[in-house]
Amino acid sequence: MSADDQNTEHTAQMKEVQAAHREKMSAKKEADKGLFLLLTGDGKGKSSSAFGSIIRALGWGHDVGVVQYVKGNWKTGERQFFQKFPDLVTWHTMGQGFTWDTQDREKDIEAARAAWDISAKMLASGEYDLVVLDELNIVLRYDYLPVEEVLAGLMARHSRTSVMVTGRDAKDELRAEADLVTEMTPIKHPFDSGIKAKRGIDY
Repeated sequence: MSADDQNTEHTAQMKEVQAAHREKMSAKKEADKGLFLLLTGDGKGKSSSAFGSIIRALGWGHDVGVVQYVKGNWKTGERQFFQKFPDLVTWHTMGQGFTWDTQDREKDIEAARAAWDISAKMLASGEYDLVVLDELNIVLRYDYLPVEEVLAGLMARHSRTSVMVTGRDAKDELRAEADLVTEMTPIKHPFDSGIKAKRGIDY
């Protein structure tokens, strides 16, 4: 087949793809409220994806809030970046640190409760286009908060507000109600080869 014939065939194929895509899109509708987005799974990239979404939202001039559960005073690149631009994002880091470091269930529950109280107010306020609840799934995994209460708060959020929840082992109750569920699947990770988390890549 000549190059001209290949180009002609390719153009015809792409026109068919375009027509099918347009037909599919014509059956869709615009979201009339904020979405519930759930990022979970054992693979790397849950929080990274959430912070990418924050940048996307900010690019459109949206109002964004973040509540970080669990991570405590751990230095992360994203936290240090947004500290340089405090007017961009409403930011709360509420955890006491990783559960295997704190080893104090009562303190972890107290921190989770304080973080959720702030989260619930942000979700209901109508002041945000996007609220990211980073590692909320972890505190639910350990039953630091009642899943029924958290789910009710997520679903009662202001119609303007999309909420993104991250962390492995997402509860089935959240999976059932979320508009989007992404499961990060680990295929290969440097940690498995004995390499520690790398600054600027992993945190």
